[in-house]
Amino acid sequence: MTERRSILSGSTFEEQIGYARAVVDGDRVHVSGTTGFDYATMTISDDVVEQAEQCLRNIGAALAEAGCTFADVVRVRYLLPDRADFEPCWPALRRCFGEVRPAATMLVCGLADPRMKIEIEVDARRAAA
Repeated sequence: MTERRSILSGSTFEEQIGYARAVVDGDRVHVSGTTGFDYATMTISDDVVEQAEQCLRNIGAALAEAGCTFADVVRVRYLLPDRADFEPCWPALRRCFGEVRPAATMLVCGLADPRMKIEIEVDARRAAA
């Protein structure tokens, strides 16, 4: 039987909606769509680049708790309501993923809260122990 465990960030959304920030399933780590909310204070910036930076901090924390890093990410999905907001985020995204080069997709879609300008979801694979 493979290990399966949930990682919670403390976001009120996780409790209200009923999901985990990440799920570790054996050597695979699935990080839920993560927004620019600072989950400790449940605040969010109006700036898309600041939101992207916070998304990456939130994802980095989940990956660390799962026993991996951005170097282990194999798939990333970017979700944005406004396609024009994507390019300003590229430098922040490149800092985390530029060397790793995971498979990536960007989708334009509505998000759950109109304050949200970007949501990022990743899948990673933990290295063998």
